[in-house]
Amino acid sequence: MFQKIFKIASTASLTSLVCVGSAFAVDLEFYFPVAVGGAAATTIEKLTADYVAANPGVNIDAIYAGSYSDAGVKALTAARGGKPPQLSVLLSTQMFTLIDEDVITPFDDFVSAEEKKSWIGGFYPSFMENSQTGGKTYGIPFQRSTPVLYWNKAAFAEAGLDPEMAPATWDEMVDFGKKLTKKDASGNVSQWGVRIPSAGFPYWLFQGLSTPAGAILANSDGNKTNFNDPKVVEALEYLVDLSAKHGIMQPGSIEWGPTPKAFFEGETAMMWTTTGNLVNVRKNAPFDFGVAMLPAKERRGAPTGGGNFYLFKDSTDEQKDAAVSFVQWITAPEQAAVWSIATGYVAPRPDAWQTDAMQAYTKDFPPALIARDQLEFAVAELSTFENGKVTQTLNDALAAAIAGEKTAKDALDQAQATADRILKPYR
Repeated sequence: MFQKIFKIASTASLTSLVCVGSAFAVDLEFYFPVAVGGAAATTIEKLTADYVAANPGVNIDAIYAGSYSDAGVKALTAARGGKPPQLSVLLSTQMFTLIDEDVITPFDDFVSAEEKKSWIGGFYPSFMENSQTGGKTYGIPFQRSTPVLYWNKAAFAEAGLDPEMAPATWDEMVDFGKKLTKKDASGNVSQWGVRIPSAGFPYWLFQGLSTPAGAILANSDGNKTNFNDPKVVEALEYLVDLSAKHGIMQPGSIEWGPTPKAFFEGETAMMWTTTGNLVNVRKNAPFDFGVAMLPAKERRGAPTGGGNFYLFKDSTDEQKDAAVSFVQWITAPEQAAVWSIATGYVAPRPDAWQTDAMQAYTKDFPPALIARDQLEFAVAELSTFENGKVTQTLNDALAAAIAGEKTAKDALDQAQATADRILKPYR
């Protein structure tokens, strides 16, 4: 596994820490997933370096440890071995697993009552759904996202569609997709109408269908799922029909990773992917493109996604204080704006969008506002106890239905039965 470790020095402005210039220091380890790559890694280095320059006093080893999955395994392995990091950015959906493993501690215990209100209370409520449980705040939103629809304006114009208007409903996406799909006389497709990845993070993009259908996949306590709700079945039937009935999407499993490339090369006129791809699309799309909220059925809706800061419990109070202070600084409006502009991830606090930098950026590039505006309709990403096992059973159901091996209802009935067995001990 690739690792990049660099040493930085920073300080927390807390009375529990030693004064600047002291010979003593608080040492921290900070795990961060490198899978976000490029601008994200560079921006983190720059932000931490800026913090260092202003605040000598705390030593931080920032350890870049592969993908989200790799970083999660590394953090848990270190915690089980008695040498956890003090701080890590891991998936928001790992919250229940980290609580169950008893390796993290709430941020609430290390901030004042005023900070609970002004800092913790200042994040978008939809992001906090995957950050709080049982009245405690276990995650602080940072590297957060939501899926959006991207469309090729040139392809829309060629198909006789308004290039400035994305499909607003499920029915419109089918109608648009039929006009956008290009087939030769032999039925060979050179351009699909839409591409919704079903491999990589299938459950996540599927929530972009189940949510508008009116379903919530899991409760907020993380111990019950609703996989075979009739509205979830309806969403899966629609997803299957995009290929099997309407012929506007590539049949079979569709990979997550190559999706932007397929969009750039004209293999699909519309794609669903994360807003975290926004900078990538802006830099590499050889045509004008648009960004829109996901189409509605009964309602608008999409899952949130991405990573939170977590505070590991097996460390000193001084280390926890320093870690919390660093998180407060890097999620403050100015730094959150820098991070969002560089990466396309959604600045997790409304006040970040009021900064001069963000105001100028969104005036120049209005598509950056779409993911923020969609937060009004967003729900928590699927997250439960035994999350890996529960999520996999849903992913397996999606795959079986997409492959035509089972009906949507049969696949989801089986997924629900399996999830019930897994989660029963947590009720």
